[in-house]
Amino acid sequence: MAEKLTSYDPAEDLSSDEARTCFMSAAFETNDATYIAHALDVVARAKLMENIAEQTGLS
Repeated sequence: MAEKLTSYDPAEDLSSDEARTCFMSAAFETNDATYIAHALDVVARAKLMENIAEQTGLS
């Protein structure tokens, strides 16, 4: 029987500057430009979600 998988968005777990810094540090350690670009996108989405939450009072 196949396991049911759910989608995971790492941006949802990057709710602090420290978490985003650690995430980007790990990405830069890979020396993989494609992965670093992806990580930057994830951090940007995390920051956007944080800003929206603050502006709407949902934080």
